[in-house]
Amino acid sequence: LTHTASFRIHTVCVKVMEDVRATIPKADASKKPAIEAALGAYCARDTLSARERKICYYIDPIKRDVAQPFSLGMTALKTCQRINQSNPEICTVKFPVKTEKMETKDINKLRVKQLKQILADRGVECKGCVEKEEFVKRVQETEHMASDEF
Repeated sequence: LTHTASFRIHTVCVKVMEDVRATIPKADASKKPAIEAALGAYCARDTLSARERKICYYIDPIKRDVAQPFSLGMTALKTCQRINQSNPEICTVKFPVKTEKMETKDINKLRVKQLKQILADRGVECKGCVEKEEFVKRVQETEHMASDEF
């Protein structure tokens, strides 16, 4: 995977890891128990989005595995790549692609595979769609269905 592709895959995980790291005092940055406590405190927040809660659900049983690369000072992206090896479902949690602020020309730049993924995330099928223009049209028609919840 290229760096940008892997970052796109792990964006929710990376956000959670960066948010957790921001709550840990510098003095405790290499202490695994402090990192595990910070993960627990972050995941106990009731202001988390559905996707962030899902990442917490996946990392809760493997806090020790998450704390290890964290304590070594690995970046959030590297930490997510490492824990993805023990729980590949972490990669399945992605932020939805927001298209309402995108212009038609920008949506046209997306690949058909990406357009299909956007529609799948919205729970929409594009029956009879063959040409790229048909997928673009369907993505634009279903913009109101893009939400942060599942």
